[in-house]
Amino acid sequence: MAYYVYILASRQHGTLYTGITNDLARRLHEHRSKANRGFTELYNVTRLVYYETFDAPDIAIAREKKLKRWPRVWKIQTIEAVNPEWRDLYEDLNR
Repeated sequence: MAYYVYILASRQHGTLYTGITNDLARRLHEHRSKANRGFTELYNVTRLVYYETFDAPDIAIAREKKLKRWPRVWKIQTIEAVNPEWRDLYEDLNR
């Protein structure tokens, strides 16, 4: 089973959200459909701009915790290293 650490954005350089899941497509659908009330719904954070895949849940959890502690500028640099246009990567998941 794969585990994903992901970063969502409201827009380029907008509000960021870091999360973890074992089903990225399902979790993104939940964020996009506003199925769960909370931060992402309140700030309209639905654009998948970055994600990493892991084989073990403990490694994924450790990575998520590390990313959440990072300064915002580090997160932006990480996103822009692989996704400089801040494209919504959600569309790539369904190909």
